[in-house]
Parts: sequence; C-alpha cells; structure tokens
Amino acid sequence: MRLLQLTNKPPYPPDDGSSIAMYNMSCGLINNQIDLTLLCINTEKHFKPDEAVDIEFKTKSNYQSVYQNTDVTAIGAFLNLFSNKSYFVSRFYFKAFEDELIYLLKEKEFDIVQLESIFLGNYIPTIRQYSRAKISIRTHNAEHLIWQRIIANEGNLIKRNYLLLQAERLKKFEKKALQSIDAIIPITVVDKIYFENWGIHKPFHVSPTGLQLQQYIANHEEELPFSVFHFGSMDWMPNEEAVLWFVNNVWDKVLSKIPQAKFYIIGRGMSQKVLSLKKPNVVVIGKTKSAEKVYHKYGVMVVPLLSGSGMRIKMIEGMAYGKSIVSTTIGVEGIAVISGKNCLLADNPSDFANAVIEILTNKDKRNSMQKEARSFVEQYFDNNTIVKQLVNFYQNL
Repeated sequence: MRLLQLTNKPPYPPDDGSSIAMYNMSCGLINNQIDLTLLCINTEKHFKPDEAVDIEFKTKSNYQSVYQNTDVTAIGAFLNLFSNKSYFVSRFYFKAFEDELIYLLKEKEFDIVQLESIFLGNYIPTIRQYSRAKISIRTHNAEHLIWQRIIANEGNLIKRNYLLLQAERLKKFEKKALQSIDAIIPITVVDKIYFENWGIHKPFHVSPTGLQLQQYIANHEEELPFSVFHFGSMDWMPNEEAVLWFVNNVWDKVLSKIPQAKFYIIGRGMSQKVLSLKKPNVVVIGKTKSAEKVYHKYGVMVVPLLSGSGMRIKMIEGMAYGKSIVSTTIGVEGIAVISGKNCLLADNPSDFANAVIEILTNKDKRNSMQKEARSFVEQYFDNNTIVKQLVNFYQNL
C-alpha cells in the first residue's frame, strides 16, 4: 500500500502532543510495511530544519517539508474579517505546498492520502484533481469544539466576539471537509460519536495515538518529594488556561495542607501571564530538552484542562512513565481510565486539591496508581498494534 501523509507541522522531533501523534503514526505505518511518503508544512512557530531529522526516519518516510510562516498576526486577523474563510484554516494554505503536493501526486500513484488534521482540508480539491487515492482525515480533535469551550471561558468581549465568528466559520469548514472525503480517522470514540451526531455519514475507524512502549521506562527513584508538575506546550491555549486555573484556584488549597509542596510548570511557549505568576512555591521551568528527565524528576502530574478535544498525548505519555495523575474529566476524554485505579478525576478546585493532597501523602495509593497507569497503557496503546488495525481498515476501504 502506498500512502501519502500530509502534516501541518514537522513531526520530528516528537516534542509535543501533536508531533508525537504524527511521528508515531508514521513509525507505525513504516513498521507495518507501508510505502510511506511524508510531506509537512515547516512552520515558523514549530520550525525544525530538515537536516535535524533522524536520517533513518527521513529515508524510510521519504520525508519532505515546505516552509511557511503560519503565525497569527494582527493584520492577518483583521483582513480575514473581510472574507468568509476561517482564519484558523486559511493560514495553512499556500502555493508552494500545493505545488509540491501536485508534483508528488503526479510522480507517484498513491492508494491513500491521509491528512493529519482539518487544517489541511483546503488541499482536498487538489488531491481529487491529481489523484484517484482515497482521502482520509485523521481528526486529532473536533477543532471547532475546542474553540467553543475556550470562548465559554473568555472574558474579553472584543476577543470573544472575534473568536465566535472564527469558530462558526471553522465549524462550517470542518463539516464540509469531512463530508467531502472517503474516511474519517478519529483519535477517540468520543469524537467519532460527536461527528456521527453532527450528521457525518462516512466510514469511521477510531485510531488512538499509540506509543513505542519500549522507549518509556518508569523510574521513581529520582522524584523530588512533594513535587507536582504540568508538562505541555504552553502556546496551546487550553494548556495555558489549565495552568492558570490550577494556580489561581487549586494550589493554595494544596499548600494549606502541604506547605512544602512545589508546583513545576514545564513546556515551551510560556506566555507573560504564566511567567508573571507570583504564587508561592510555583516554579516556571519552560522548555526542556528531555521529556524523560521531566517524568523521572517530578512526582504528581496534573492535567487540569477546562477546554480541548481529542486525546491528550501527554496524559498517555505520563501513564507510560508510570506517573500518578490528577485530571479533569475533559483531560481524559477518549481515554477509558478508571478514577481511583489508574488516575484520579476532579472537576472543581476543592476536589482537585484533595486529590493532589491524597497522592502526595498516601504512598501506598501513589504506588498502586503508578503501576496501574503503566499496565493500562501496555494493554491499550501499543503503537504497532493500533496502526496495524488502521492498515486493515484501509485495505477494506
């Protein structure tokens, strides 16, 4: 089977949730003997030079990238008001990428073209024109749903109204794109049900992001005592929102019971709001070179998401490293965890604080959750098995 994978950012190195999801998919396809070609938009925000890509991965994936600055700008956002297009999506459409896509479609006959996210939906007509391949979209999220949840928590009236307009445009584009392709690959059952209830009648195959489990070694010997951490890209708005909610509403309650506890915020793209936090025992680490060292060094992982859709890859990574985790219900959407067994769930500040306190002070509970978390991932998130099931779906498509 010949498959062309299109991504809206470089998947290598896999240093955030979406790049991990795309990179692991590529590796799973290669390991399942798929003839893969990977074409990515190399954005300014997530720029990764081609020469830094692992040579073995580059060769096996036939890796190619096209540079484009897709950053949100004030001028771009303003000018978009005079169109009927979603600014969230239109930023990813440009001629240089389309030209390279056309070249590949003319050069090689593909069986499947897999788009990683709705943001590549503008290229569907081009693929139809130059290829007979089946087109699928791997929906990492229900994108418009993320923005609806963010808007619900937005206090700035001007920003809220602008986002309402953009979310509505995104919703229309997303539905039209999903109706125009041959198959939809949601990452979670939750998203599949949402799309079906939305009136999308296409072949579905739920394919969660898997992990190369041999790369994840649990080690709790170096953990700092009474340490709590959040690990994720802070230039993704739901993560910033989550951290600010935790610090402003939960953290004081934890400190009132455990004054020696410390909260570490780790990840790239720290906003000024996060950098200027003045709460006691809150440490902003910023970008890190080694995810493994983060998971080995810090104790209780928190995923206090209030908005978002799809699957939280960092949640799965944390469980693979055997972390004890406290999350909101939204934080585990699409992940069939059992609260009290392999993580703790809480949706209001008091319950969330009590859950963190319980893990920090109850060693037996912490040890049990760590073992159960790793066991859960081993059972449900082996990457090669997950991608093999997707390949079987494509063969029958």
